[in-house]
Amino acid sequence: MNPVNALRYHWNVNVLGPAVLRLQRWQAERRPARWDTRYLAPPLRIAPRTKELVARHWLAGRYANGYRKVAWVTSGAPVELLKALDFYVLYPENHAAICGTARLAVDIASEAESAGYSRDLCSYARTDIGAALSGKTPVGRLPKPDVLFACTNICQTVLFWYRVLAEYFGAPLVLIDTPFVYTEEAAGHAVRYVRRQLEEAVPVLERIAGKRLDERKLRQVGLLSKRASELWLEILQRCRHRPAPISVFDQFIQMAPIVEMRGDPETVDFYAALLKEVDERIAAGVGAVKNERKRVLWDNLPIWYRLRYLAEFLARHGVAVVASTYTNAWGELAPLIDPDDLWESMARTYIYPILNRGTGHKLKTMRQMVEEYGLDGAILHSDRSCKPYSIGQMDQRDRLIRELGVPALLLEADHNDYRVFAEEQVATRLAAFVEMLG
Repeated sequence: MNPVNALRYHWNVNVLGPAVLRLQRWQAERRPARWDTRYLAPPLRIAPRTKELVARHWLAGRYANGYRKVAWVTSGAPVELLKALDFYVLYPENHAAICGTARLAVDIASEAESAGYSRDLCSYARTDIGAALSGKTPVGRLPKPDVLFACTNICQTVLFWYRVLAEYFGAPLVLIDTPFVYTEEAAGHAVRYVRRQLEEAVPVLERIAGKRLDERKLRQVGLLSKRASELWLEILQRCRHRPAPISVFDQFIQMAPIVEMRGDPETVDFYAALLKEVDERIAAGVGAVKNERKRVLWDNLPIWYRLRYLAEFLARHGVAVVASTYTNAWGELAPLIDPDDLWESMARTYIYPILNRGTGHKLKTMRQMVEEYGLDGAILHSDRSCKPYSIGQMDQRDRLIRELGVPALLLEADHNDYRVFAEEQVATRLAAFVEMLG
């Protein structure tokens, strides 16, 4: 290891950077946030800590090359293997979401479009490829990958997306193929197939990492992943209370660590603190939406560039979005993680994400949420970019209306590309939906 790179990493990531970010957090905690509290509760007190935690993660990536091995991974990848081998792990989807929230995604995605990539492709993929081609990013600098680690349990787009990245960076691609689960239970041979791929990936990852996999460390990472996922699920389930202490729009922001820092002790500490604050809100009778009147489900990815708009529009009408199939996906599989039998449980856990199962399973999940959270309606985001998540939504909407008597709105947009967001049309449809709720 180059001592200059080691010194640069230590100084910026462990000394100077954390001091600056801590100061920024203290300042944010002491100055009142600009927030319309007529309809919404004040922001969570933990929000500045969230920003600090996420910023430290991206700061480490900025200086990782030359000091740590870097893996770019899909959101549904078995990250525990990489964490146990001390890779710095970067999630292009999370980076794209940051770009979307900062309203930079279209500018960056246009770089990919100029290189010949169609606008019909996933806007996360276009944002990521555009960032790789141009170097544009709101997080300072993205490290080059030493390995690309993709799992097909979220969509088939990642297979071709990561092949593009592998060719561009000249980095090896490790692919975990997860058979689609058409029934309630995955076939035994499918679980064995995934487990065998995980085991066969280890020598490749060890060679890149320059070290052997320590089974004890892998178990420790598995324990941390399980505990963080359990805490996240507890936080989501607190929204069964009336009024709901946080909204789905809060969940969208607070989910970053469970996606990109799963397996880290800091993530467990963070969600323990968030759960404590949520419980304090419940005890004080604080609701995310003041005068909560109706409770609604959100299906599919967020519309990152319009979170505040949607939250305020619905809150003005006393509508609280309290449950989401998307945020739930990062907690519902926690019971499957077994650190004492990690290889088998990893294979099973990573074969069961919601997008690797049939549309009937998602409908069943939504039905359960309607009952458990006492929901009055549902908003199904028909996401131009995420076809696997959006497929079947017309039937799901109709079944919710016909069988449960729950008003359901199909809202057309894109999670990252604001060129697809027709604000007047959205406002009109939301207003009609609110009227349907009564």
